[in-house]
Amino acid sequence: MSDITTERPADPKARLGPQYAKLWTASVVSNLGDGIGFVAYPWLASAITRNPLLIALIAVAQRLPWLVFTLPAGVITDRVDRRKLIVLMDVIRAGLTLAVAFVVLAENDLPTPDQAAAGTAVATDAVLYTVLLLATLLLGCAEVLRDNAAQTILPAIVAPEALESANGRMWGAEMVANSFAGPPLGSLLIGVTFAMPFFVDAGSFAVAAGLVFMLSGDFRTRGRETGERVNWKTEIGEGFRWLWRHPLLRPMAIILGFLNGLGMIAFATLVLFAQEVLEVDAFLFAVLGTGGAIGGVVGSWLAPGISRRLGSGASLYLTLGASVVTSLVIGITSSWVVTWVMFMVMTFAAVVWNVITVSLRQTIIPDRLLGRVNSVYRFFGWGMMPLGLAAGGLLVWFGEQVSDRVFALRLPWLVSAAAYLVVFFYAVPRLTTERIESARAEGIAAKRAEGGSGPGATDAEVATGAVSETGVATAPPPIDLDRPSRLDEEE
Repeated sequence: MSDITTERPADPKARLGPQYAKLWTASVVSNLGDGIGFVAYPWLASAITRNPLLIALIAVAQRLPWLVFTLPAGVITDRVDRRKLIVLMDVIRAGLTLAVAFVVLAENDLPTPDQAAAGTAVATDAVLYTVLLLATLLLGCAEVLRDNAAQTILPAIVAPEALESANGRMWGAEMVANSFAGPPLGSLLIGVTFAMPFFVDAGSFAVAAGLVFMLSGDFRTRGRETGERVNWKTEIGEGFRWLWRHPLLRPMAIILGFLNGLGMIAFATLVLFAQEVLEVDAFLFAVLGTGGAIGGVVGSWLAPGISRRLGSGASLYLTLGASVVTSLVIGITSSWVVTWVMFMVMTFAAVVWNVITVSLRQTIIPDRLLGRVNSVYRFFGWGMMPLGLAAGGLLVWFGEQVSDRVFALRLPWLVSAAAYLVVFFYAVPRLTTERIESARAEGIAAKRAEGGSGPGATDAEVATGAVSETGVATAPPPIDLDRPSRLDEEE
């Protein structure tokens, strides 16, 4: 990375530069595929089995790597060129998704998408289920490395003062592609053949890999020797200790873990809830995502302004309070329209959280530790997801033992609403505006003292002025994600 430093005023209307444009376009293309995959994966799972525990297990497999692989991924991210790591993981994910597409294409005994929506009983296809489960697990492993590298590469392209604007623009476009355009397109592709959306999804990974490959510059950690032997325990421990000793990031990571764990309790069996309680087909299941898209886009536009006007702490309280209300309302309604509105509110709040907290981490964590501390933070925040998903499947199973199927599918939403309320009262005294802004100011000062301006601009870009002068899916994304995910909706 270049050591050239330049002052970049935080003008939200200024261009963010060609490097950011490439990264932005890659994210949009990939998220269009994510939106297609969000409809395709759960609908395929519901055509293979109607067992809520097996449905939840697929989502568990996709999130399990965030529990067991996140910490080593942080060490890897701090020792390699982050651009090359993103490209490699996208190529691997393209190959895995293409393999799923060919396996599904060869399967002749699947029910139609309409039969799956009607809840038609099916005997579990053990072979296809195993393929889907293994592919999901491997995709999750690649996602851990890819997403950790993606969050750590942006500060090398955009200055600290512009990170909220850059993240907001990125998430707004992602929401449109992922939740507004992708799911309806996915439902149409499913109508052609169950395999078609997987072929398109694989193509989106390949295109995204090519765009990120075109980024210029060296995205290795500044001033770090990467050739020496890795001491995993020492390096992971350094990142863990830095986060644990930080008075703001430690409680924020703990709170995030509870938020995402509770969110996954509800979303573990979302496809069954949509089919059997809301009584929607594949197209309406996709339409639900437009609520999330609208909320996400509006949230991405308004988040920086909300943070300035209300204060960053009060803005985070907004997210926590919205989680309580929306989960409760979804748990008691049978209307897909009401659920659509709640998804809009929930995603709006989630994106406000994402823009504030991810930008904060990118600002205050030292570059040499960014990959490792980020991975430890996400170990807390995302590691709870597989546990929540497993708990969601078990709650539905338990609900069926004591009541009927409809009550069982509502139960995870009601339990989550009550638990969100407890998290709200825990968070209020710990996530104050004063503490957040103090940490942000200290982080910016420390990075400037180290001689880094933020973006990894080349000398030519600085000289020519090419560098900018500035700083769910059908359901809401998990909190704190840099790109919405494909199976559980989710950033």
